[in-house]
Amino acid sequence: MRADRLVSLVLLLRQRGQLSATTLARELEVSTRTVLRDIEALSAAGVPVYAERGRHGGFALLPGFQTELTGLGHDEALALLVAGSRRGAQAFGLGSALASAMLKVVDALPDSYRDTATGAAQRLLLEPEIDLLSRRRDTEEVPDAVMAAVRRAVLAGHRLRIQYAAADQAPEWRTVDPVGLVTVRGQGYLLATKSGEDRTYRLSRVLDAEELTEPAERPDQIDLGQAWQERSTRFRTSGDQVAVLARVNPVRRKDLVGTALAVLSEETAEDGWLLMEATFQDSRHAVWALWQLATNAEVLEPQWLRTTMHDRAAAMLSHYPQP
Repeated sequence: MRADRLVSLVLLLRQRGQLSATTLARELEVSTRTVLRDIEALSAAGVPVYAERGRHGGFALLPGFQTELTGLGHDEALALLVAGSRRGAQAFGLGSALASAMLKVVDALPDSYRDTATGAAQRLLLEPEIDLLSRRRDTEEVPDAVMAAVRRAVLAGHRLRIQYAAADQAPEWRTVDPVGLVTVRGQGYLLATKSGEDRTYRLSRVLDAEELTEPAERPDQIDLGQAWQERSTRFRTSGDQVAVLARVNPVRRKDLVGTALAVLSEETAEDGWLLMEATFQDSRHAVWALWQLATNAEVLEPQWLRTTMHDRAAAMLSHYPQP
């Protein structure tokens, strides 16, 4: 607890300049005597804090220490803002900037804090490359030059020209108004508008990018979380939806609910299995979702889906004839 308070004290002095012991005590919710003891501890640890005597006096950091702590570059500061998820920094092309920024932060700490912080970092692992079943994380790579151009346009509020390869289509150049960047499960997306219409582009499909000088047509303020939720909802409810009635083993209910757009009805049959009516994005989505459940699900309706599942199972069986 005291280590956290000491760090908070340094940050208060760094951000707000000279402060009195009374002000520091109020901000840290401790007594003035505790503040004085903390100041002594910081001085002993090598933090260049000094006292100004007099009625308007207080405590402050030497200017050199201030300069050292604020020596972060633009991308390094930005990387720290998205460092709540290291995956986010990687997806937005800020991985190297994050590493550089963290080195500067660690280097700026007093020796006693540096050892503590380094030891703590060794005890924490965020989003490893594989899970307990050795499944690798699906992370998409975007060329640094492409990602840098996209990121500059988003942050500067400039229009962006991208060469985009949509699924099953030839690459083509498009001029868009960038709104923001989102990363989900290792996949990065550019939220933009084109001719006033919302567009969402997968960053791994952006082959080239050019930041333009003209300003983007977009609102000054944006709730990116809400915008992503709205686009996600539109994506899931668009297209030729398919309704399916199926018998499902209760142990796989969560898997079906997690892949379907919606569950319209659900009841328990006499044999203990669930009769579930669910909707899917399209026929391909329905086939994929039900096939994942293998023998833990049986399609009852529509008939064309039953036939598709039968044909797929027969084709699979043909690969494994009985010896």
